[in-house]
Amino acid sequence: MTVETAAQGAYIVAALLFILALAGLSRHETARSGNALGIAGMAVALIATIALAVTRDIGTTGLGLLVAATLIGAAIGLHRAARVEMTGMPELIALLHSFVGLAAVLVGWNGYLHVEGDPDGTEAALLAGRDMLGIHGAEVVIGVFIGAVTFTGSIVAFLKLSGRVRSSPLMLPGKNALNIGALVVFVALTAWFVVAPSLWPLVAATVVALALGWHLVASIGGGDMPVVVSMLNSYSGWAAAAAGFLLENDLLIVTGALVGSSGAYLSFIMCKAMNRSFLSVIAGGFGIEAGPGGSEDHGEHREITASGVADLLLTAESVIITPGYGMAVAQAQHGVAALTSLLRERGVTVRFGIHPVAGRLPGHMNVLLAEAHVPYDIVLELDEINDDFAGTSVVLVIGANDTVNPAALDDPSSPIAGMPVLTVWEAGEVIVFKRSMAAGYAGVQNPLFFRENTAMLFGDAKERVDDILREVSATAPAS
Repeated sequence: MTVETAAQGAYIVAALLFILALAGLSRHETARSGNALGIAGMAVALIATIALAVTRDIGTTGLGLLVAATLIGAAIGLHRAARVEMTGMPELIALLHSFVGLAAVLVGWNGYLHVEGDPDGTEAALLAGRDMLGIHGAEVVIGVFIGAVTFTGSIVAFLKLSGRVRSSPLMLPGKNALNIGALVVFVALTAWFVVAPSLWPLVAATVVALALGWHLVASIGGGDMPVVVSMLNSYSGWAAAAAGFLLENDLLIVTGALVGSSGAYLSFIMCKAMNRSFLSVIAGGFGIEAGPGGSEDHGEHREITASGVADLLLTAESVIITPGYGMAVAQAQHGVAALTSLLRERGVTVRFGIHPVAGRLPGHMNVLLAEAHVPYDIVLELDEINDDFAGTSVVLVIGANDTVNPAALDDPSSPIAGMPVLTVWEAGEVIVFKRSMAAGYAGVQNPLFFRENTAMLFGDAKERVDDILREVSATAPAS
């Protein structure tokens, strides 16, 4: 068996492992094994690719560069994985997507330099003999375009999620016309490059794609970033698939298609959950159709102490906890898990209500709760628990804001109008954990804070949860 044949077999094994990984990651109970299968698939793919490169006589310099790149990449990945906080995962993932996009751009330019940029070279002659030069040219421009859009779009998402730039949407005059115009220009440049390959149409296509990627994501408000991250994940997959066509690497094509299609499907599901248009995500107009929202005076809010919350919990029959990004920032999940366990021991029914875009990444809250060993069977999605709030004694809103905002249902002028939310206000008592009365990530005020059955518990979520936990622990169970 030749190394080439063995490598192709390894690629099939790796592709199967990636498919099994996706299947495993779709459920809480199998997520850990799914992650392990994905790691195994990537290890198989890397070993096979390195073996292929060595057998193709890449020379001492090429081998040295390959080893150096692998070691440097592994070191950076291990360093970031070991130190990143869960609150930093959304922006880290956005940044990783940008690397995939940049790699696709570099692969596309490399393809141009070895074929269209060297018309007398061996590769150009081989493609010309098979009448494939035009197809190769289209692959180059399309790969560069998808990669460049992914690169700058992911950078903007990283900057927004990390708080380095404002999360509000960019409102350029005629923004939709700009996006459509960029696509028309790209089609024209692609046709120009395929008919008469040269440097300048490729340069122009790259610049247009970089600008379009920046504008698409900059035009989307911060409250919609979880869907944007998912969509960029899809873009990175298609960028990888485009690179696979240029490199004639079947595994890269398959893997890119898996990532691209699964990311697109996840984005579609999230858009349905938020009552948004899937096409508007791609078009960069997502979430800004509505006005700035009302600025009316909602009245005075009511405050409560940790001791008061403990008293409510001890007399409650049922409790629902709705976590959000604030819980992640405060790292309160372990205290929340301990409080849940203690209340359940005392006969209180405790469940969790998870909004599809709670946090700033799909599944963000689920991962945090799993990390704290909260049982999977009491962690429910919005559509599974929303009908139960009316019969619930107490709801604890820990660090959530936009996902529990009644303005989404009551105020057509709100930027989050039409987005399904957790109807926590239907419960008997609602306790909101917040540092202040500041607006949420979408930048809109929440009328929930001023309702008669809502009380605000101010301060760091972890500290307040620990205070409540001490109060509950100090109270003897009812006989």
